[in-house]
Amino acid sequence: MPKGYVSLVLHAHLPFVKHPEYAEFLEEDWFFEAAVETYLPLLDMIERLNREGVPFRLNMVVSPTLAAMMDDRHHQERLKASIEKTMVLAGNEARRLKDDPEFGPVARFYQDRLGYLHHKLTDVYRGNLINGLRDAMSSGSLELMTCAATHGLLPLLRVQPQCVRAQVEIGASEFQRHFGVRPRGIWLPECGYYEGVEEYLADCGIRFFIVDTHCLTYANPSPAFGVYAPLMTKSGVAAFGRDIESSRQVWSAREGYPGDDAYREFYRDVGYDRPFDEVREFVQPNGLRKQTGLKFHRVTGDVDLSQKLAYNRQAAMRRVDAHAGNFMFNRGRQVEHLAGALGRPPIVVAPYDAELFGHWWFEGPDFLEVLFRKTAAEQDTFRFVSLAEYLSFNQVQQIGTPATGSWGDRGYFEVWINRENDYIPRHLFECAQEMIALADQYSCPTGLEARALNQCARELLLAQSSDWPFIITMGTMTEYAHRRVREHVLRFFRLAAQIRSGSIDESWLGSLEWRDSIFPVIDYTVYRTGSWKRP
Repeated sequence: MPKGYVSLVLHAHLPFVKHPEYAEFLEEDWFFEAAVETYLPLLDMIERLNREGVPFRLNMVVSPTLAAMMDDRHHQERLKASIEKTMVLAGNEARRLKDDPEFGPVARFYQDRLGYLHHKLTDVYRGNLINGLRDAMSSGSLELMTCAATHGLLPLLRVQPQCVRAQVEIGASEFQRHFGVRPRGIWLPECGYYEGVEEYLADCGIRFFIVDTHCLTYANPSPAFGVYAPLMTKSGVAAFGRDIESSRQVWSAREGYPGDDAYREFYRDVGYDRPFDEVREFVQPNGLRKQTGLKFHRVTGDVDLSQKLAYNRQAAMRRVDAHAGNFMFNRGRQVEHLAGALGRPPIVVAPYDAELFGHWWFEGPDFLEVLFRKTAAEQDTFRFVSLAEYLSFNQVQQIGTPATGSWGDRGYFEVWINRENDYIPRHLFECAQEMIALADQYSCPTGLEARALNQCARELLLAQSSDWPFIITMGTMTEYAHRRVREHVLRFFRLAAQIRSGSIDESWLGSLEWRDSIFPVIDYTVYRTGSWKRP
């Protein structure tokens, strides 16, 4: 038996962004970039390890909004087209740099890589990444988890219990629709917890969730084993706490691995580096430049961007091997120390944003693969487990209640409610009040009324996404975030007024169903008052 366990959790989430009214839309690139740099490489890694019989376990959250985009024909077609366009650019660069001893190999690397990923997407997954995730889950190596429907921050929705329950239940039912089973675990959006939310999770059959370190450290009663064992809430749902040490090693700006000199530099991109005439076809239709994903330089140290040196794939992989070994060594020492101090096998839970692996840290998926291989072959101090697997053989845990909090800056909720975005909760509250009233009033709607009521639910859910206030606080793409909140709220109230007046504009409703097409089997009655209990 190992002395302890380590559980990696990758939180894969993007807000639902769909703009079929435009031939190209910049914010849709968020999904394309993450698919090419994170989701496809991770699936490829999982398949290769399974094929070669390497034992490992990985938890991965697939948020309902991300799953909706993976499963949407619009996104599938545009993802394929995006990869094919970048393949053309990579071919151009490979020809331009064919005699360059430093940058030529980098260009050819991208050319080969994109061709391979295009093959995986089109020929193996048939254009739909859900197929790959479903196969990986069936292997037993990947534990898939769900999230709240549109990543709504549940502590800010708690004044209207119907909203919390709807976010949780739709997240669970969408997971079942995509993957054929109910989820065992959930990622609370932004790890936002408040006492009582676990009762909604239990009602939906969910067995565990994750909180940030301080939420478990200051639990009531104080946990005997800190964050190195789950706390069982009174509803029977387990709360796992985040380990700070393992998190810091990977994504700390100062101490983390991704800042190593040999790794790919994120902020140098062909879309900005090359003369405009060479990249005109590959940037925005309005003539503004953008990231293309072709990045030919390495971090190089603390030098100006103009001084970055050529990326060397072999040198980067040597650093991957060293860092994977370092992470394995440190987890082994950590587990040995904890096992001795606690008198029982600890579990070290290490959650990360999935997009860190591949998108922000290009070599991240390679790091995970080498880490799993090394851990299986070179040590027996700890074993990787899924959170569900750990609970299956450790069924007796301390009972308690975590403290309120999140994994946002300073641990609470000011990232999502502050002077820049505090207008949003007021509008969401009013929308939700009307949604609940409509659900209570319209028990036998006509076909057109039912469509409109379901679309009202979609607009409310999309407006509740925690991504919009987060983006506003971070100061990136703020105009788009403000626009999304404003548009969903306005669409909701206009549609609600049409329902009440008996004058639904079917043509306009159809346009909303075309654009905001998330959750095709949604049922607005999830908001009815009679089906709720307040914790």
